Amino acid sequence: MFQGQITTSEIYMIVGFLLSMYACVSNDIIQTLGTFLSANKKTHFVYLWAFSVFVLTVTIVTGWIVNDGDMSFGLLTRIPVTEEYTALYLLPPIILIILTRWGIPVATTFLVLSVFSISDVSVIWMMLTKSVLGYVIAFVAAIIIYNIIGRPVERYFYYTQKRSGNDKISKWWMVAKWCSTAFIWSQWLVQDSAKLFVYLPRKASVAELLFVLLSFTVFLGILTYNRGGDIQKIVKMKTNVQDPRSATIIDVIYAFLLLYFINLNNVPMSTTWVFIGLLAGREIALYQRLRFESPDKMYKHIVKDLYKVTLGLVVSIVVVVMLTQFDYVKQFFFSHFIGG
Repeated sequence: MFQGQITTSEIYMIVGFLLSMYACVSNDIIQTLGTFLSANKKTHFVYLWAFSVFVLTVTIVTGWIVNDGDMSFGLLTRIPVTEEYTALYLLPPIILIILTRWGIPVATTFLVLSVFSISDVSVIWMMLTKSVLGYVIAFVAAIIIYNIIGRPVERYFYYTQKRSGNDKISKWWMVAKWCSTAFIWSQWLVQDSAKLFVYLPRKASVAELLFVLLSFTVFLGILTYNRGGDIQKIVKMKTNVQDPRSATIIDVIYAFLLLYFINLNNVPMSTTWVFIGLLAGREIALYQRLRFESPDKMYKHIVKDLYKVTLGLVVSIVVVVMLTQFDYVKQFFFSHFIGG
């Protein structure tokens, strides 16, 4: 990573990686460890922390070995290599952190990678198209699946959860929940590795690999201690997601959707849109089959989630336009307000 004295560009690169890691994982917690944290609210955070770090380490180290030092699993092949980092590259993760504090899920991949794709706008639009398509496919898939399993499965889960709580649920379901979390957490790390490691060299050394693992370990400790933060409310508001059995089914469906998109092509995408689409389709299907809550409440949650993720996308697009037209905006500002 470093050759001799540390340069300003290298400082921006390291800070950019740390900010991007913090921003992306914090914002995407709802789709990775969100149901896991909700279903294990009585479990000490240290166990959740150790488990998440173990899965992350196995995934990243495997990718680093298999891909000859490339921790991004080949998803950065369409993104140009940055030779010189400036303060401009810190803007996307900083905006992500602010939006996450407001509880707004954002197309993190689109926002972070856009600053690296200024020279090729077509890559930005491919990412955007794949993300919106992910929402539609996940939405339709969830409606079909949960219309099938709603009455025989989710209804049983709902009423047994109300009667006995998690204490009476089979330990095998808890094992399945932890396994499904490992599955989804690893799939997310693979699919979103591009935005996590775009700030780092494409071929990481052993020292750089250890730096990444240490950084993630510290941050995941903070995240699990806080149980995901404010953005976790998006998961908590959904029907029966604190039941580990329901949470396991969500994770498995979502993981297979990500697996499909990973094998579709090597264009990075916003997995947030896929997850929000999955939850929306699930809520509609469960309402149609079970009528657990009023239609007004159900549609309010769906519209609110879609509004938040759309707002995040609009902000992302505005930032992308500003970045792609940065020189023009700077010239216009100086010529009309400073120089004039």
